[in-house]
Amino acid sequence: MNKPDISNAWLALAKHHDQVLALNIKDQFAINPKRFSEFSLNSCGIFLDYSKNRVTQDTMNLLFDLAKTAEIARYREEMFNGSQINITEKRAVLHTALRNINNASAPEGKLIQKELKHITECVHRIRDGKWCGYNGKAITDVVNIGIGGSDLGPAMVVSALQPYVTHIKVHFVSNLDATHLTETIKYLNPETTLFIISSKTFTTQETLTNAISAKEWLFSKA
Repeated sequence: MNKPDISNAWLALAKHHDQVLALNIKDQFAINPKRFSEFSLNSCGIFLDYSKNRVTQDTMNLLFDLAKTAEIARYREEMFNGSQINITEKRAVLHTALRNINNASAPEGKLIQKELKHITECVHRIRDGKWCGYNGKAITDVVNIGIGGSDLGPAMVVSALQPYVTHIKVHFVSNLDATHLTETIKYLNPETTLFIISSKTFTTQETLTNAISAKEWLFSKA
């Protein structure tokens, strides 16, 4: 792979940046009445309007040149094919397969369907009071421990699904500062609390530290 940040395409884009830095958006609309239609697009239910940014057709051409230099098209295909494009962890990047869950022939498709079914079963057991704590009491509180997307993603889903909230209370811990976890569990009952450790690799230090603290809290109350 070429290094895009030292390529001629990158240097040309950096030079162009200085040229459009003082671009007046209002003037650009006056010069080109078709600017809105030329610098916006609608695809897959998503509308993107970039006409109000300091971009010209030259800007777009330079960006496309940089994309070619970075071999984005090749890496995109390798990602969808399940190739190991994550070179630091030597693994495939399979989050795209979650958007194609009905295709069992997609990379890891059957495994994803199996895990989603498992998640569904767990959720129903918790909501129906069949998933119990160590002394047989039904779960009343769920604490998600994660950081970054492992915190923001679940939190967004919980917020979006507020109309469907049941008796289960959901809490989130993402800060390495012990106060965050302490204040979250202060009024929780360890007998009815379930912790979810949310992590892609389970090597994130902040998440592991909070997980260990949560385990110690449970053992201290058992």
